[in-house]
Amino acid sequence: MIIAIDGPSASGKGTLAKALAAKLGYAYLDTGSLYRMVGLNVLRKAIDPNDEAACAAIAASLDPSGFVDADLRGELIGGYASKVAVLPKVRAALLKLQRDFATKPPGAVLDGRDIGTVICPNADFKFYITASADARAMRRHLETPGSDLLAIKADILARDERDASRMVAPLKPAADALIIDTSKLSPAQAMEKVLSHIDAAR
Repeated sequence: MIIAIDGPSASGKGTLAKALAAKLGYAYLDTGSLYRMVGLNVLRKAIDPNDEAACAAIAASLDPSGFVDADLRGELIGGYASKVAVLPKVRAALLKLQRDFATKPPGAVLDGRDIGTVICPNADFKFYITASADARAMRRHLETPGSDLLAIKADILARDERDASRMVAPLKPAADALIIDTSKLSPAQAMEKVLSHIDAAR
């Protein structure tokens, strides 16, 4: 069983995917964290995020076990992740890792931006989780007391533009994905919608 959950940043897809995997007893992969790992290495090594060959070399030698989750959070690393994610050779380097993970028994839940369209186009279930820019910015703002709400919203919109306009694997719902807007939903309500859909299909 493969469940693909895509969507923009701060839409709630990560929270949902992690909870869903725990509920079903499936393996879970936040594929965005892979790009954050590459972005963090690029930042630490002072590499130009537009240097495709150098960034791809980092992606090809990536060891996910060597990172601490806390180091991968924040808008700065998210911005670097978005920049390296537009590079075709970086995406190609991480493709096999993600597809191999998806085959873990008894099932896997993967969240990202191109799971249902590129990584696992034959996934058993596909969901596209979205929310308004205002709702997403407020969520990030509440996570970081004292942060600038308007600046966060501007960063989110800029990242949306990069993700949606990139030539390789642009951010968009799969044609057969169920779209869920979480702007006014609690995590529990979003989970209920996903589980209801899966149960009905079964």
